[in-house]
Amino acid sequence: MNRGSVFEDLVREAVDASTDGWDFSWFEGRATEERPPWGYARMMADRLAHASAALDIQTGGGEVLASAPVLPPLTAATEGWPPNIAKATALLHPRGAVVVASPEDDPLPFGEAAFDLVTSRHPVRTHWHEIARVLRPGGTYVSQQVGPASAFEVVEYFLGPQPEQVRGARDPKRAEAAAEAAGLEVTGLRTARLRMEFHDIAAVVHFLRKVIWMVPDFTVERYETRLRSLHERIESEGPFVAHSSRFLIEARKPSN
Repeated sequence: MNRGSVFEDLVREAVDASTDGWDFSWFEGRATEERPPWGYARMMADRLAHASAALDIQTGGGEVLASAPVLPPLTAATEGWPPNIAKATALLHPRGAVVVASPEDDPLPFGEAAFDLVTSRHPVRTHWHEIARVLRPGGTYVSQQVGPASAFEVVEYFLGPQPEQVRGARDPKRAEAAAEAAGLEVTGLRTARLRMEFHDIAAVVHFLRKVIWMVPDFTVERYETRLRSLHERIESEGPFVAHSSRFLIEARKPSN
């Protein structure tokens, strides 16, 4: 089999793969990423087990929330993308959790002080004043978020060097300041830089189709030349290495 047909077969496999939900099991054997040391899913499950009313914002396909062994008596999740809403509903309704269709930039469709726990894994944007509004006094927000310049080796391979204001976006210190401006007390802030490896060009294509904000105008046709060049590089030199950036932020609504 010649290299051209290998490239085309790998790209076709990636294009045919579903991008619904927030399940990354397709990448097994094709790409790896170090996990943050704090273990978000385990931490989230522990908090859920001790909550009476919880909200998971931008739940994706509901996979992380559904992985918790115990859910509070009142558990709700929001999601804005229709394919994810359907997937989250199928996963969470049998657990007694309600999934509410809500665009990510709309106000949260809940009353004030409705939840003692709010969680969110990798939100596109964090609307701190809305989180503060729906939290009960003494309630907690726990979120793992994408940090600055995450996977920018991939971004800059396709788009070229990015300006500092783009590389520095999603600074955890800005998140801390925004939380405090909304009236919350930040009780924890941790950061991590994590190694990623892409073992074939299919993994790169699927990653860019799934995480659409990395290269917003990505299509195989538009970037075919760069993709072919990267395929040759992986074939001859080994995995394409990048580094993801994550931070964990915990904030509490004062009791008084």
